[in-house]
Amino acid sequence: MSTISHPDLLIEEVRINGHSQPIAVRSFRPRAQKRPLAIILYFHGGRFTAGTLDETNAVCKVLALHVRAWVVSVGYSLAPAFPFPNAVEDAHRALLWVRSEANGIRADKRYMAVAGHDAGGNIATCVAAIARDRGDASIRAQVLLAPLLDPSMTRIGHKTVHATPGIDGLAASYRAYLPTFTQRFHPYAAPLESRRLAHLPAAFIASVEHDPLHIEAERYAASLIAAGVPTECARYANTTHAEIATHTPALLAASEFLQRHLAVQQSSMLARAVDDY
Repeated sequence: MSTISHPDLLIEEVRINGHSQPIAVRSFRPRAQKRPLAIILYFHGGRFTAGTLDETNAVCKVLALHVRAWVVSVGYSLAPAFPFPNAVEDAHRALLWVRSEANGIRADKRYMAVAGHDAGGNIATCVAAIARDRGDASIRAQVLLAPLLDPSMTRIGHKTVHATPGIDGLAASYRAYLPTFTQRFHPYAAPLESRRLAHLPAAFIASVEHDPLHIEAERYAASLIAAGVPTECARYANTTHAEIATHTPALLAASEFLQRHLAVQQSSMLARAVDDY
């Protein structure tokens, strides 16, 4: 176990058993703890093939301080070395690990949420579906920040695909993560293809105005609403797909959403937390 110094948070990193290999998880929790903490699992972006725990430090610190939660950032296995279902199964292993550890650090496993950016948004909503189907954990809320939800990439207009830098790279990332054609329609990899969205946790989805992938995020929000899932969706300007996870208005809205659904009281520390990180 390694520990990182922070005046308001206890930050620790440990390794746990993943689906095919050990994975790292980084824990953030407030030092001043007057009541049991809610639990948030966070998944980094990187298009399933890249990304690190370090990239999640800012958002995890803000969520831990504002929501008054134990936030666990999950270093899931990356493609192409570890293709589907490694990432989502790693996420599920992390979910079971936080449940097993919750009592020891005064966290309440009845109040759990998942959150993620980019590929991490895909993993967050897919692990929520896995938990629902396996019945081994109860997740109350999900926060998806510019999530990748459509491996078929059919929700992006033809002109937009060819006019947008990086789309070809995204297609390559999907091929690395989902090497077989049928995987690209699996409900634990392609949420927009799923016809079983009922009983997923309440959702907050943030899209980006000039991001061509906002179409799939907003269509997923509409599908969740049609399935009876309480869902909020907001499109943000003055940011990018890469920067939405640290965009102050989006973090404000996501934190307030999590407070409501995790039944955590409002915290006065948000403004300072956002400014500091």
